[in-house]
Amino acid sequence: MAETKTYREALREGMVHEMDQDESVVLMGEDIGVYGGTHLITDGLIDEYGPKRVIDTPISEGGFTGAAIGMAMLGMKPVVEMMTWNFSFLASDQIIQNAAKVRYFSGGQVEVPLVIRGPNGGGVQLSAQHTHSLENLYGHFPGLKVVSPVTPNDVKGMMITAIRDPNPVIFLEAGALYGTKGEVEEGDNAVEFGKARVAREGSDVTLIAYGRQVNLCLRAANTLEEEDGVQAEVIDLRSIRPFDEDTLVRSVEKTHRAVTVQEQWRWFGVASEVAAIIQEKAFDSLDAPVQRVSGAEVPAPYARNLELEAFPSEKQVTNAARRALYIEEK
Repeated sequence: MAETKTYREALREGMVHEMDQDESVVLMGEDIGVYGGTHLITDGLIDEYGPKRVIDTPISEGGFTGAAIGMAMLGMKPVVEMMTWNFSFLASDQIIQNAAKVRYFSGGQVEVPLVIRGPNGGGVQLSAQHTHSLENLYGHFPGLKVVSPVTPNDVKGMMITAIRDPNPVIFLEAGALYGTKGEVEEGDNAVEFGKARVAREGSDVTLIAYGRQVNLCLRAANTLEEEDGVQAEVIDLRSIRPFDEDTLVRSVEKTHRAVTVQEQWRWFGVASEVAAIIQEKAFDSLDAPVQRVSGAEVPAPYARNLELEAFPSEKQVTNAARRALYIEEK
C-alpha cells in the first residue's frame, strides 16, 4: 500500500517508525521540541514522545553534536537536526575528527549509530551563509555515510536505514523539497544505501544527479524528448558515500553519453568524481566528453532572480545534453 505524502511528512514518518520500534532513538536539535522545528519536521513529536526523546538543545552545534556522539558510543541512536547544514561548520571538528573515526580507532569495538540531518543547498532564498551544498565536504571522509534523497518515498526509507546503521550518517535534505509530494510505501520501506535509482529510462544520453537536481534532470529529459526527439536516461544517485558505480557504468554503456549535474560549485565537486568514474570504467563506451553542469562560482545571492541564475537550470542541462549529442544548442 502507498499513500501520497509530502517530503516533510515522509521524513517525519521515517523517524517516527524507528522511534516506535526502538526506545534508544532520540531526536536532538535547536527548537525541534516545543517550537516543532524551523521547518516543522518534528512538529508535535514532543507531545507524543516527551522532552527526554525530543530534546531541545542550546544554540551550540559543536556542543550538542559532541553530546550526541557520546550518546551513540554508549548505545543510543541520536538523530541530530542541523537547522541548516551551514551551521555544521561549527560542529565539523566533532563530526570529522570524532564521529567519523571512533569506530576505526577502536578496531570496530565502538560504534557510532548517529544521524545528522537537515536542509542542504539552495533554492529557498536563504542567501550565502545558509545555502552551502556540503555533500563533497562530508563525502570526502571515510567513516561517514552521506545520502541525499529526492523523493518522499526515498526520504522515509533512507531515514529508516540511516537510523539502523551503526555508522554516522550525513543525511542531506533540500529545503526546496519539503513541500513536494509523492507516493510513500506504508510500514518498513527501508532503502539500501549505495544503490542508485533509474528515475527515467532512456537510450541516447545519461543525466546523472542527486537531491533536488534529479527533478531538474527529469524536466530537462522531457524537454529533450519534446524538442529534439532525444531519449534521456536519468540516474538518481541517492547515495554519495557509499557510491553505486555499477548502475552509472551500465547506463553510460547503453547511452554512450553523460551529463553530470550538481548544485554545488564546479570545482572539486561530486560531478567531478562522477566524471572521473565514467572515464575510468566506461571510457571505451563514450562517444563524447562527459559534460558537467554546476552552480555559479559565487556565494549564493539572496535576490530571487540572482539565485535562479546561480544554480543549474533546465536550459543548462538540455544544452549540455545537446553538446554531448553534437546537436545545436537552443
